[in-house]
Amino acid sequence: MSDETNGKAPETGAAAPQAASGADSGPSVSSGSGSGAPPRGPRPGGGPGGRPSGGPGGRGKFFRRKKVCKFCTEKIDAIPYRDVRLLQGFVAERGKIVPRRLTGVCTTHQRRLTRAIKQARNIALLPFATRH
Repeated sequence: MSDETNGKAPETGAAAPQAASGADSGPSVSSGSGSGAPPRGPRPGGGPGGRPSGGPGGRGKFFRRKKVCKFCTEKIDAIPYRDVRLLQGFVAERGKIVPRRLTGVCTTHQRRLTRAIKQARNIALLPFATRH
């Protein structure tokens, strides 16, 4: 009869001390729904960051095409260090060489591209870094 007067069900009596102890110790590490922080781990949206992927269970029409090497498709063997416009496409704003996982360039052409960028930097066709 004491359970009815308190207004609590017998199952919630066991969970109440856990909630009280979590409030005393600071932010909770558990992934409970009442913690206020978003749950960690894979999200139901599909892609990373909850973005919808085009795969099974995906909500959107997001499809990432496989990146193809620009130099292989255009059959460019030698990458000229004097072609500044071509090289600037593979250099970030701050002057860093963009990695091949972002550009899609194959390994052999990435090595040649890196060498051409460094040669262009040494003869002052490309900047080493931008001023900020």
